[in-house]
Amino acid sequence: MAFVRACARTEVPVDEALGVTVEGMDVAIARDGEEFFALRDECSHAAVPLSEGEVADRTVECWLHGSTFDLATGKPTCLPATEPVATFPVELRDDDVYVDVTTTLNGVSAS
Repeated sequence: MAFVRACARTEVPVDEALGVTVEGMDVAIARDGEEFFALRDECSHAAVPLSEGEVADRTVECWLHGSTFDLATGKPTCLPATEPVATFPVELRDDDVYVDVTTTLNGVSAS
């Protein structure tokens, strides 16, 4: 695995997401309570940034049409999205969040 620093933990507000670029990949770093997740920062339904959506109950909501995605699996939990988004491994090191965009946790293509 090739973990790369994505951001500081403090840059991701509780129950929100932060859009970052890691190794050329747009990634949403989401924080639900004290848990951190990394997903491809693009809704599979409308191709808008998921990092601009709301985070609650281990999901992120796309602001455009209201699709929600499970933060851990990337699977849609609410229509209109029917396709999952790629999720990536996260490591917390000291005060930083590291992500490996070369590996998807759910087998969904990141490109």
